[in-house]
Amino acid sequence: MVSANKIEILRIAETVAQEKMIDKQIVISALEEAIAKAAKSSYGEENEVIVEINLENGDISISRKMLVVEDVKNKFLEINLKSAKKINGAAQIGDELLDPLPPLDFGRIAAQSAKQVINSKVREAERERQFNEYKDRVGEIVNGIVKRSEFGNIILDLGKAEGVIRKDQTIPRESLRNGDRVRAYIYDVRSELKGPQIFLSRSHPQFMAMLFKQEVPEIYDGIISIKSVARDPGSRAKIAVFTEDGSIDPVGACVGMRGSRVQAVVNELQGEKIDIINWSDNVANLAISSLSPAEVLKVVLDEDQNKIEVVVSEEHLSLAIGRRGQNVKLATELTGYEIDILTEDEESSKRQEDFSNKTDIFVSSLDVDETLAQLLVSEGFGSIDELTETEESELLAIEGFDEEIVSELLDRAKKYLSEKDTENKVKIENLKIADDLIEFNLLSKAMLVKLGESNIKTLEDFAGLTTDELIGYFEDKADKSSKVAGLLEEFNITKDEGDQMIMEARKIWLE
Repeated sequence: MVSANKIEILRIAETVAQEKMIDKQIVISALEEAIAKAAKSSYGEENEVIVEINLENGDISISRKMLVVEDVKNKFLEINLKSAKKINGAAQIGDELLDPLPPLDFGRIAAQSAKQVINSKVREAERERQFNEYKDRVGEIVNGIVKRSEFGNIILDLGKAEGVIRKDQTIPRESLRNGDRVRAYIYDVRSELKGPQIFLSRSHPQFMAMLFKQEVPEIYDGIISIKSVARDPGSRAKIAVFTEDGSIDPVGACVGMRGSRVQAVVNELQGEKIDIINWSDNVANLAISSLSPAEVLKVVLDEDQNKIEVVVSEEHLSLAIGRRGQNVKLATELTGYEIDILTEDEESSKRQEDFSNKTDIFVSSLDVDETLAQLLVSEGFGSIDELTETEESELLAIEGFDEEIVSELLDRAKKYLSEKDTENKVKIENLKIADDLIEFNLLSKAMLVKLGESNIKTLEDFAGLTTDELIGYFEDKADKSSKVAGLLEEFNITKDEGDQMIMEARKIWLE
């Protein structure tokens, strides 16, 4: 065989296995495959070469697998019974046996080929080990050393593997140099063609949460839980904490003695300001706390629309909104509710405008006087549909309403809706709205008209929308959060209903 010392081969396999932290048997298998490949180049590619390395003494045996047959048609893979008996006296027709091959003398090309096979197998095993080791570590913080920077992405040496902090996952204005020791959060591990990719982040909200877990023993032990986190990386963050242990102040525990615990997290996050608040299952109370340091005067919660209307004084408006809308944006992320900030004057004007608009709808649609229309609005009615869907007994309970008034109101309301329905049918036809959108049963005729007027005329057009485009959303402009109207906002669709509409439309369209 090869002139190399047999024991030396085993020693090399042991060393490679330890260096690459892979199973020794994988290295031995790679060696066997490499020798088999070299042997084929010497004895013929047609042969099925089998190589075995003895793990005790390093002996290497090379043989070819042969099938015992009566009539040999392929001399490389088949052997007659007479010849087989010379190798193994017990051989029978149909048996497979190993025919020993003479020792192999590696040529330069064969040796190079064998080396490539070994390197390839070792790299493959190393990648598999890295993936298996890190795939279950998503959600952990790891320490690494900055190895290099590629197009703004930071490559970290994690010791056993490399991880990447993409440019959008770094903390803004943070400067990391080669050799810097860095902590980062594993948010994804994927097996790709070029090997396992370990994606790290320093801007992820959970990075901050895990830092608190490391700094605050009560969080690590599960006595205090982190309920919600919101971050504007490198600038400001909010974290809501909770405990069922009445003897512990969760906020105080996270702050630490003289602020030592929170300061350790702040330092790691490059001076990011952190507001720590008490979590509350009462969304209104949570909203009040999350808008700190602004003082909230009034909260109006709309669970159906997943919105919160918050009233503050004129002096606290800028505090509540924050620079470039940062404070209200973080509060929105923390609570999971869309928050609209109003001053007392704005809230009063909005209420009056809303009351006036609804009054006008009843006056014009039902041909009633303003006093009766205002009474309906005061009783909570906001649309003609709501009126027709209400039981007569409820309407009769309104002071000053008798059977004659209720009957007349309902007749007028039904007549109005019928006329409106006919009018919408004509508009739908004139707008040339496609049949697939008309047949989509989650949209009313009035909704179809509204969409058609905005040039949404096919199911494909509708499926391409987002829920925000349907129900409206807030965007930050000039340090103020302003409302962008939704296409179907007037129909008071909830976020869940909007999501359902879009997903159902996409499903039907794809099918």
